Amino acid sequence: MRMKLLQTFLSFLFFLGLSAPASANTGLPMIFVTFPGMIVALLPIILVESYVLSRQLAIPGRMAIKASSIANVATTVVGIPLTWLALVVIQLATGGDQAYGLDSYLHKFLAVTWQAPWLIPYESDMYWMVPAATLTLLVPFFFVSWWIEYQIVKRTVVSSHPSGLSFAVRNANLASYGLLALVVTLKLLFFRQTVFLI
Repeated sequence: MRMKLLQTFLSFLFFLGLSAPASANTGLPMIFVTFPGMIVALLPIILVESYVLSRQLAIPGRMAIKASSIANVATTVVGIPLTWLALVVIQLATGGDQAYGLDSYLHKFLAVTWQAPWLIPYESDMYWMVPAATLTLLVPFFFVSWWIEYQIVKRTVVSSHPSGLSFAVRNANLASYGLLALVVTLKLLFFRQTVFLI
């Protein structure tokens, strides 16, 4: 059962990771790249996180699936988009809406970290910039997911060990985000020879 669950989840993630590189003429709002993948991966993520919650909190699978479903839908529909919007505001407020070029390692790094929420349209480099920016965005998305899902799970699951609840929700998110990051990293490494050429 565990292997089948893992194989299903990896198949979904592999499908997402092989999607065609995106491009845009006025920049690329990364929410439009990441959101469809989050919707497709929602069911496998719920199953993986339910399994972790059930094991770590010693609760019935049905209760874990209910808690994980509510938490992940809330995170996907509200938490992630609002986090992305906040990151775009920060990017714009700090001058991240300017094209600084890709002529150095620093500029390449900043283009996929600082400018990750709304990528500057370096058309010939989008094939590596999109997965690199996705990896960057997974970091704040992880922390927001952990916080939101903890708030929901603690109201959904009755646990005699409330201190262990945050730990369990964190581990559930580490499992799902770790698999997402693995798929995106594999996609990025596929282009490793050209990623940092100056």
